[in-house]
Amino acid sequence: MSPQLAGVLQLTALIAALALSYRPLGDYMARVYSSEKHYRPEKWIYRVIGANPAAEMRWPAYLRGVLAFSAVSVLLLYLMQRVQGSLPGSLGFSSIDPDQAFNTAASFVANTNWQSYYGEQAMGHVVQTGGLAVQNFLSAAVGMAVAVALVRGFARSRTGELGNFWADLVRGTVRVLLPIAFLGAIVLVACGAIQNFSGIHSVGQFTGGTQEWNGGAVASQEAIKELGTNGGGYFNANSAHPFENPNPLSNLFEIFLILLIPFALTRTFGRMVGSLKQGYAILGAMAVIWLGFSALMMWTEFAHRGPAFEIAGGAIEGKETRFGIAGSSLFAVATTLTSTGAVNSFHSSYTGFGGGITLLGMQLGEIAPGGVGSGLYGMLIMAVIAVFIAGLMVGRTPEYLGKKIGTRQIQLAACYILVTPALVLGFTAVAMALPTPADSMTNSGAHGFSEILYAYTSAANNNGSAFAGLNADTQWFNTTLGIAMLLGRFLPMVFVLALAGSLAEQRPVPETAGTLRTDKPLYAGLLVGTILIITGLTYFPALALGPLAEGLAS
Repeated sequence: MSPQLAGVLQLTALIAALALSYRPLGDYMARVYSSEKHYRPEKWIYRVIGANPAAEMRWPAYLRGVLAFSAVSVLLLYLMQRVQGSLPGSLGFSSIDPDQAFNTAASFVANTNWQSYYGEQAMGHVVQTGGLAVQNFLSAAVGMAVAVALVRGFARSRTGELGNFWADLVRGTVRVLLPIAFLGAIVLVACGAIQNFSGIHSVGQFTGGTQEWNGGAVASQEAIKELGTNGGGYFNANSAHPFENPNPLSNLFEIFLILLIPFALTRTFGRMVGSLKQGYAILGAMAVIWLGFSALMMWTEFAHRGPAFEIAGGAIEGKETRFGIAGSSLFAVATTLTSTGAVNSFHSSYTGFGGGITLLGMQLGEIAPGGVGSGLYGMLIMAVIAVFIAGLMVGRTPEYLGKKIGTRQIQLAACYILVTPALVLGFTAVAMALPTPADSMTNSGAHGFSEILYAYTSAANNNGSAFAGLNADTQWFNTTLGIAMLLGRFLPMVFVLALAGSLAEQRPVPETAGTLRTDKPLYAGLLVGTILIITGLTYFPALALGPLAEGLAS
């Protein structure tokens, strides 16, 4: 079987698995977030945190809950790292330096999981499982809660109430993420991933000494790392490490976990707004971009250009032979079109155009299908922009799901789409202008610029992957990337929740013959075009200086 055919079969199997899970999971999540029933363990949690799950919140109160909970999470995770040397199960590792502890705390709470440290050489069992893995659940649940609040904004009328943040947070964690992650961990263990709390031990005899490895609760952390679109690996090699991702079957399963909830949330959206066709339209736009990027990436990496590529059968440098070009390409697209950031290959070793595809996937806003929760609310923001553009073309006041898109709504949507590019391009420009940050670049020229651009793109879009050629463990990068992660995560949420509140207060507008049908393929095509054009106009100059220049020169 040729590698190309194997890639097509993997993609087909992945699509089939996602299709089979789409309806049951999407409907289940709609019931979870619409239910008025509270399970006994959930009531215990509410009692401990002092929350009333039945109290409805307007958008400012909902936002305060998001920000307060996340601020406390950053502080607790920071303190855990700073006192690691005194904790049991630290494996003898010392406490983390202040700048790196801040970077890591901001990273995991912001659902980014950018890592400027070697996991197996820096973090003990308590910090890994009690700190980082816990935040993998909670940060994903926060994203889902904000997405559901926006959906309620479209679904409700003549009220500013968006639900209860604490109830949404607990339900998302207890009823959705925990059960699926538990099953996912069992599958990964069956595939060969490790799950233990062993200490550091030597492996084999090598010239000049032995090699040391430490065990850990890897499978359980790997499952939520992918399911929650987090991405932080237990080991420095991330999903390229055989303890995390042993074989092609586990690799395909991890890609499935990455895409599972973001795609299924489109059905949840359709179910909650009372029109499954609206969910299908959003799903169609996401699927077109994801399939297009997957096909383009495999074509780019399989292309035989030069004798080295011809001998290897494609661009195999930086990729694990047990996954091959197809498995690596599918993983790279899935992880950069979502906010996952996990890697099973080194993106810095991809072809110039291949590296550009990973960059562009993040710069789209990671909405195809995007992160858990963040992908849906990001796509709905773009849907509002697309409706506004369509309204300008026909000279009609834009409407979406029975809600008028007026001045306030479009201002909030515009602020949302401007935040991330401002962070990415601003920080990249400053880093390239100053002498010290440039010293961290392994490469010069276009590829060196791509390393810096990729780092801030990854941080501000809450992705967390890296080109791996940049030494990011410096005070400059730990601090600025941490700031970019926090602002890139929580500033957009301000505009999302404000938009949700303004929509929920409106009266529904009756549909007329002139109403744009947003549940049709024509609108889905307009939505895809809007996404690509806005991203292209924003990032094309920067991409031209980096991956495009490198690709054309090779």
